[in-house]
Amino acid sequence: MKKDSKELQGIPRFMIAAPESGSGKTLVTCGLLRLLQRYGFQPAAFKCGPDYIDPMFHRKVLGVPSENLDTFFSPDGAVRDVLLRSVQEVSADIAVIEGVMGYYDGTGASGLEASSFDLAKQTDTPVILVVNARGMARSIVPLLQGFAAYEAPEGKIRGVILNCVSGNMAARMKQWIEEETDLRVAGYLPRDSRVSWGSRHLGLLQPEELKDLDRQMELLADTLEETVDLKELLDIAGEKDRKRAGQKKSTASGDGCAEDPVIAVARDEAFSFYYEDNLRLLKEAGARIVFFSPLHDTCLPEADGFLIGGGYPELHAEMLASNLSMKEAIRTRAEEGIPILAECGGFMYLQEYLEIPETEEKEAAPGLFRMCGVLPGTCRRADRLVRFGYLELTGNNAGYLSEGHRIRGHEFHYYDSTDNGAACRAVKPGKASAWECMTVRGNIMAGFPHLYYRSDPAFAVSFVQRCREYRKRK
Repeated sequence: MKKDSKELQGIPRFMIAAPESGSGKTLVTCGLLRLLQRYGFQPAAFKCGPDYIDPMFHRKVLGVPSENLDTFFSPDGAVRDVLLRSVQEVSADIAVIEGVMGYYDGTGASGLEASSFDLAKQTDTPVILVVNARGMARSIVPLLQGFAAYEAPEGKIRGVILNCVSGNMAARMKQWIEEETDLRVAGYLPRDSRVSWGSRHLGLLQPEELKDLDRQMELLADTLEETVDLKELLDIAGEKDRKRAGQKKSTASGDGCAEDPVIAVARDEAFSFYYEDNLRLLKEAGARIVFFSPLHDTCLPEADGFLIGGGYPELHAEMLASNLSMKEAIRTRAEEGIPILAECGGFMYLQEYLEIPETEEKEAAPGLFRMCGVLPGTCRRADRLVRFGYLELTGNNAGYLSEGHRIRGHEFHYYDSTDNGAACRAVKPGKASAWECMTVRGNIMAGFPHLYYRSDPAFAVSFVQRCREYRKRK
């Protein structure tokens, strides 16, 4: 047992999982986070898997970052350390983890790696299943019996929240479920047309794209306050005496000292996909973090390196293209040799052109837009999802990836480039498929993969060290 296991035992927590995607996990999770706040709790929120958007909703509710917990990215059990650190940093007294896809849906040869089940097992977290019970009756009993039996002897599934059902039907289902299983029905959520979150691709729209989201959150919490037994949830979570779970604060504050290199991170409507633990690891390696907006700023901040993450640059291509001073500043700094790390949307932004097709959604103006021109290539929308899923990246001293090292990440994009680079080799876990990717030019490393630095901490150290060397040269 790792040394952090005993500390984890003192953190009340539960996971909101589901039999399948589209069951309402994010809706229920956000509603419960707001409800816990109303009752004086300070929750810490987490998302199982590599998803970026669901944590944005958590952050919208709580006002503090939500973290990703991913057992593929952290195969040595380091997710426990991420959970513990995050709880301590916000002095949380309860942790709420939102699952991914269906409870048992994962990757690798077993199909269970990186699943919600895998994370619940590694973190010893009790699970509450959210079941979309619309159109169901007694059939819900064998469904839950099967899910509970399949994970035996671990037995992490402890409770159920019924979604999309009326109060009368929920009462009947509760009786059947509790008579024939060991699970507790903690409540239900009726359908409500006033709470509606649209989707794009395989995920929700970003929070800032939804009108009246704060009001919808309050309506959701109002409903759950009437339909969910909070005491039951807290009992499942192991919350007994309301002692604060965090006893110490992380020292990775990022304040640093004047000699530490500064990494400027692009963060706005176009670039918003970042793992909080990646930023933490850069701070641990000695960097100070500042933020800037390629959309709205006219000049770059004083920095010794740039990190441009993923997002939806295609929705803002016209505005990105029209910010000439920003593009010129990035080209100039790139020519000066400043270290730049760009992922997915950031990679698209550094290339020559971004071509936006005519779309039914009319989310962005069509046309061919000139981007930074730091790297060769034109990005265009493909007629299908180009790549989706986990990967492991290797390279021969490519960029910030040392020879013999492997770093894990994932890809998810509908756009493809005429020049994806070939500095690294990506391999899907448990599969024979592999492909070349990543462009490396001097201190620039860019490509479609989203990387998780803690799967190879030396990667973050190397990036910060290059930034430090650049600072000394200046």
